[in-house]
Amino acid sequence: MTRAELARMIDHSVLKPDAAERDIRAGAEVVRAWRIGYYCVQPCWVDLAARELADTDARVVSVIAFPHGCDNKAIKAEAATVAVRDGAREIDMVINIGALKSGDAQRVEDDVRAVAAAVPGTPVKVILETAALSDDEKRLACRIARNAGAAFVKTSTGFHPSGGATVGDVRLLRECVGADFGVKASGGVRSLADALAMIDAGANRIGTSATSTMLATLD
Repeated sequence: MTRAELARMIDHSVLKPDAAERDIRAGAEVVRAWRIGYYCVQPCWVDLAARELADTDARVVSVIAFPHGCDNKAIKAEAATVAVRDGAREIDMVINIGALKSGDAQRVEDDVRAVAAAVPGTPVKVILETAALSDDEKRLACRIARNAGAAFVKTSTGFHPSGGATVGDVRLLRECVGADFGVKASGGVRSLADALAMIDAGANRIGTSATSTMLATLD
């Protein structure tokens, strides 16, 4: 894989709650310098990120109900609508993790479907928070994401205390969703070796804040 090919697969992420305007601008410069495909920011920074990258082909991504997934579906749908209005071209939403663990698959599906319906034509990634789920819950979440109109499943927020993406989880998600659906590995993907292992396991998108370090080591 070339550096340019990997760069186009990366969602460069600046998502810490204490990220300041200067950090968002600096992240945009990383995206510009390395010709990254995607820039993932909190909703309040979407408009700034979109302006900073207006003369590039990078796509701004926004997170919804991040990192806990606990907003009700109407709030998630409205937040997605606002993010797209502000310039987001993809949406990463956190599922209702508690509802999933309660066995309430319908509530989880309604949640995802509401967001996908609110932003037609905009790819929606469903963040599962795999570290908090059993394998059966991961499989169920994958079926829900496909049924509800999402475009991707995503491993993690990167903020859960139990950890982030693993090769095993990426492989499981790919097996569940099939070849024609997106799998994003995110949370703890900090090195080139991490990224390549996730891609080998089936990821076709990488979420990371360590973009420059990762790409600088690839010839």
